Amino acid sequence: MERSSEEVIPSEAAVLITSRTDPIRYNQNADHRLITSSSLSRPEWPTIDGPLGLSEQDAVGYARKFFGFGFVLLPLLWAVNCYYFWPVLRHSRSFPQIRPYVVGSAIGFMVFSAMLASWALTFTIGGERLFGHTWDELVMYNVADRYGLTGWI
Repeated sequence: MERSSEEVIPSEAAVLITSRTDPIRYNQNADHRLITSSSLSRPEWPTIDGPLGLSEQDAVGYARKFFGFGFVLLPLLWAVNCYYFWPVLRHSRSFPQIRPYVVGSAIGFMVFSAMLASWALTFTIGGERLFGHTWDELVMYNVADRYGLTGWI
């Protein structure tokens, strides 16, 4: 006996509705177990914008540009690249064309942050004890006194 397209068993209707609207998808192949969307290996979109974001082809170009311009003394673009392409960074097997640029940006930004923090801590903690009498040449707070710019205050 064949059913028409209008005759739907109630349990089949629940499966159809659940698979279309919920982030929980019904797996018909594995003994009716539920698979959450977080357990899937590949996100649907390469950017955090979701369907409003870039297509995969455009995303490759932007990821490459952010990665390249990060080397041109703009390392904060590496952080922007990591943030914008977070789904690519989070899922290890997703978007193989974009992933090298995003992982490279993450590594570059971590190296830049470590170097900046070590430089700042060296001057903050070490100060005059570490650099001796050359400290007066290194610091910037006495530049106005050195060039006579404090007389107008």
